[in-house]
Amino acid sequence: FTMIFLAACVSSTEKSPESARKAAETNAALGRNYMDRGQYEIALEKLKRAVANDKTYAPAHTLLGVLYERIGKQEEAGKEYKLAVHYDPTDGDTNNNYGAYLCARGKPAEAEKYFIAAIEDPFYDTPAIAMANAGSCALRRGDLDNAETFLRQSLDYDGKLGSALLPMAEVSYLKGQYLQARAFLQRFEAQGVMDEQSLVLGYEIETKLGAEKSANRYLLELQERFPGSAQAGRAARQE
Repeated sequence: FTMIFLAACVSSTEKSPESARKAAETNAALGRNYMDRGQYEIALEKLKRAVANDKTYAPAHTLLGVLYERIGKQEEAGKEYKLAVHYDPTDGDTNNNYGAYLCARGKPAEAEKYFIAAIEDPFYDTPAIAMANAGSCALRRGDLDNAETFLRQSLDYDGKLGSALLPMAEVSYLKGQYLQARAFLQRFEAQGVMDEQSLVLGYEIETKLGAEKSANRYLLELQERFPGSAQAGRAARQE
């Protein structure tokens, strides 16, 4: 009778699936808030608690993946992203995040299937981002035609998406379509963001078009804003 009584006590303290999920959601939300504030140690504690509450709660695994990437633990990040996809294989955000991780780790071909899964999720709010990521990843592996297809699809959804406009300018440049490349780069510039990559690309496009003054403007801005840049030095030597 004693053993039966003890077993009953244990079972009575077990959390129901609903309460376990609620605890996981609460801790994941806390973890995300701490992560947004840069309090990574506390965020890690909360997110680990979230997956301990409910190991099948995919958003907690995704957040852990993001956090591990931020603190330089890439292998652990990959494991968490993979678990997130395992527990929620059709979710757009989950697949897009894992695809982005794989692409950044030099596995663009493997990444593409996760981007496609993200795009195919009918409830995914931002398919344009997954399309842009798929296009950039295809560009990374030198598949210009596939890159252009994904990037154009992305821009059909959101014609102002910088993460699609800049790689589309690069694809056009690599295909020798310099006027088209200029047009896409100008649309990117209209978003008010110019970085080292876009300045170098602008210099290269204008050089190919024989627009010396425009090329020099890009070069001067590149040298002023990124004086120690290897790309700035290379561009200067090409003059």
